[in-house]
Amino acid sequence: MHDAPLMLCAGEALTDMIHQGGAQWLARVGGSTWNVARALAALGERTAFAGAVSADRFGDELWAASEAVGLDLRLMQRAPRSPLLAMVEQGEPPRYFFIGDDSADLYFDPTALPEGWSRKLRWAHFGGISLAREPLAGRLVALAEHLKEQGVAISYDPNYRKVMDERYTPTLHRMAAVADLIKVSDDDLRGLFPGLELDAALQRLRALNPSALCLLTRGGHGASLYRGEERVDATAPAVAVVDTVGAGDASAAGLLYSLSRHPDRPLQAHLHAALAAGSAACLQSGATPPTPLAMGQLFDQLQEQHAKDKVPS
Repeated sequence: MHDAPLMLCAGEALTDMIHQGGAQWLARVGGSTWNVARALAALGERTAFAGAVSADRFGDELWAASEAVGLDLRLMQRAPRSPLLAMVEQGEPPRYFFIGDDSADLYFDPTALPEGWSRKLRWAHFGGISLAREPLAGRLVALAEHLKEQGVAISYDPNYRKVMDERYTPTLHRMAAVADLIKVSDDDLRGLFPGLELDAALQRLRALNPSALCLLTRGGHGASLYRGEERVDATAPAVAVVDTVGAGDASAAGLLYSLSRHPDRPLQAHLHAALAAGSAACLQSGATPPTPLAMGQLFDQLQEQHAKDKVPS
């Protein structure tokens, strides 16, 4: 396969239907793993999205938005089924439900991908609602395990949703076991490990694969990055927030970009890259990918502030 992708994001691309009051709904393209794919492509990585979208206007919008940001479309499939919709009734705190009992995303077929598509892959990212929707989830977990055997590094973001009940636990365990990077938010931990304090929930998750890098984001309270016994912390740079939608996905993309392009960076710099990308995404409305310029400026700002903080007064 000519110019095979270096980065892969596999899972769901969907349409967010955002309630505007009364009978009015606003349609916006989205989906956790697809957002990460678009952010990586926007940052200049040769990235493919592997998943299936509907063969209607909803699918057309997702395809066009993928093309616009430079995603490799050769792994994206079209299925003559209904679209997957996330009905967002309320933003903060979020209240939503999904429509898509037999929708296009469930028909993604990894066996139909072009020959040689994975031969140059460095990283493959999985997560989101796709890993809680059978039969798709089983195919994606098997794909992650197969790529891991090939030597591809695996990134995993559970991105907790209410449908991830006790039936999700085996998937959580299998994905954590193969992950080189696990990204979670504080809200994810509360959902995945109900009744546990945040620190205990994080310990439970990290115990599933102690050797994996672990990124914990805490919204406006900053983030931490763990590698074995090593831990670094940072606070997100102050920006004029337009919208926080997609910020977590952008932070995952920023970290993957840093790990891929600059594998020898110190842990602190990798964390700064994640926070810079997440904050850059907040400068625009919707799940809009961060621009390389904005991410670069915010990364430099975090690096300079960290250097100043280290200098004794």
